[in-house]
Amino acid sequence: MTLNPIKKLSLLFAVSVFVTTWIHPRWPLEQGLHSSLTLVGLIWLVWHTKKYSMKNWDFFLVCFFISIHCIAARWLYSNVPYDEWCKTLFNWSPQQAFGFERNHFDRLIHFLYGICFMPAVANFIRVKNNIRIGSALAIALMLIMCSSLVYEWAEWAIAVMLSPEQAEAYNGQQGDVWDAHMDMLLATLGALLAIPFLKKTNG
Repeated sequence: MTLNPIKKLSLLFAVSVFVTTWIHPRWPLEQGLHSSLTLVGLIWLVWHTKKYSMKNWDFFLVCFFISIHCIAARWLYSNVPYDEWCKTLFNWSPQQAFGFERNHFDRLIHFLYGICFMPAVANFIRVKNNIRIGSALAIALMLIMCSSLVYEWAEWAIAVMLSPEQAEAYNGQQGDVWDAHMDMLLATLGALLAIPFLKKTNG
């Protein structure tokens, strides 16, 4: 099965963002560690879509997540200058408006993971196993939660092999001992928010 024009445009968008974020990288080693997942994700996405049926919208959401992840990887999550961007574009500071004391772009990434992957995972499970949408959503939610946990384990395993400075830059905890817990919670909340929409469109 070949990619249709909509999927090709979505993939081109993700690849373009990936290439752009590698122009004069600030932290090549740490960005490379994060980007390794991006390459695996893009290769898997193309392979999966060619082998199995995948809705255009599901495909786009995964590409959108990968694109945002590429931006986060360039700035190592905790250094993404979203506050400066908002000040320049809208003359508004999220940090001041919400009283943020840390950079929350990493939180956004984990939240988007739940939202963007839930449709693709749920629809794949439903079609592959020919089960009701409710059952597919329950399984997909557990997979999102489990994959978030495994990612945090992998992140920890990589960090212990780096120097303390490199580990902090890679993990982006910003001094928060509950960072991993919050990341997993936000991914779960993102997936939960997608459930009503998926029930309505697949009911």
